[in-house]
Amino acid sequence: MRFDRATLDNGLEMIGEYNENARSMATGFFVRTGARDETPEIMGASHFLEHMMFKGTDRRTPEDVNREFDEMGAQYNAFTSEENTVYYGAVLPEFQPRVIDLLSDMMRPSLRDEDFHMEKNVILEEIALYKDRPQFRLFDRARQVFFGDHPLGHQVLGTEQTIRDLTRDQMNEYFALRYAPNNLCFTLAGNYDWEAAKASVERQCGSWATAETRRAFPERSFETGREFIKDEKLQMVHIALVAPGFSAQDERRHAGNLVAESIGGSKGSRLYWALVDPGLADTAHVYLDTEDQSGEFIVYLSALPQKAQEVLDIARRILTEVQDCGANSKFALTQEELSRAQRKLASGMVVGGETPFGRLVPVGFDWVYRGEVRTLNEHVDDLLNVTLEQTHAVLEQRPFDAWTMVALGPIDDLCGLAESDP
Repeated sequence: MRFDRATLDNGLEMIGEYNENARSMATGFFVRTGARDETPEIMGASHFLEHMMFKGTDRRTPEDVNREFDEMGAQYNAFTSEENTVYYGAVLPEFQPRVIDLLSDMMRPSLRDEDFHMEKNVILEEIALYKDRPQFRLFDRARQVFFGDHPLGHQVLGTEQTIRDLTRDQMNEYFALRYAPNNLCFTLAGNYDWEAAKASVERQCGSWATAETRRAFPERSFETGREFIKDEKLQMVHIALVAPGFSAQDERRHAGNLVAESIGGSKGSRLYWALVDPGLADTAHVYLDTEDQSGEFIVYLSALPQKAQEVLDIARRILTEVQDCGANSKFALTQEELSRAQRKLASGMVVGGETPFGRLVPVGFDWVYRGEVRTLNEHVDDLLNVTLEQTHAVLEQRPFDAWTMVALGPIDDLCGLAESDP
């Protein structure tokens, strides 16, 4: 592997992980913007912009954009999260000049008024669609309750009100600020031509104007709480528990991920054997969500209404007990559990990273969050080198003592998690 890096005079960063044995290449623009970078009044603007970037440029119609991707045989798409918007395409190496030209052109869209109003209806339909998906509703609300007024509680899609009220001028202003070149990272992975890529990006993006683009990190305070949303139309009860975790920059995130996998992995974890295997719960999952200078442990449970209280009680008991890491504790995480979790996460990482397409987002996020690029082998080593003592150190901080709970389903309430729980 070879790591490449360059920075244009206007601040646009280029990074690459070159693999001469790869038979393809993947590339894309990573924009450091998402729901947390919006004001409450324009919530949903980042995701709306993602749609608008496919609506054509001064050189291409919307049909041209999609047709050219298809003519290259590209795997392409985009996504928006709380913190990032990413546009990508994976192609055979001979299409490198064309895919770079297309993606670069897309980064300066026309943002036509007629497209804006048409796409607004598409976004409103998408919001309505996700209202029919209980997991989306649950986690959206859980983040709002957990983060309160902090911008990490913003909804990626926005609300019907914010989307209806959003104006084209507001979108243009947001675009000029957040899509400035000094807030972008152009990433490549696989069998690419670095010098040719650098020349193409310099030619097409080097004249873009910079902007004073910063991410705000307001003070945050998390309080425990509970909220129940009754919905008679649902067949299952869906429960989310959220507690403070580790950020994308915190080295403890590796141990935190392994703790979450050991306790609540989809197969073979403590919650799996206690809840899913005996048929008490349909889902019992724990994961660590890492973000820029923030992070959360999240538990997701789903069960039939008559079993929901029992499932919640068992899950909380297991989460509380595992924090007792004393030498004689029968609940302490074991080396066997840790090793099993390490093998699961490492094998998943390797399988996902065997292609340039699979490596593109990890490479880009390495740079966006930590200003470094680590190889796939180094990432695997980060997991495999975590010790049992490091996982116990995470648990000894008792991260599972204080939760925010949001539940959604066809019952009135759940007991066992009070507002005043420590």
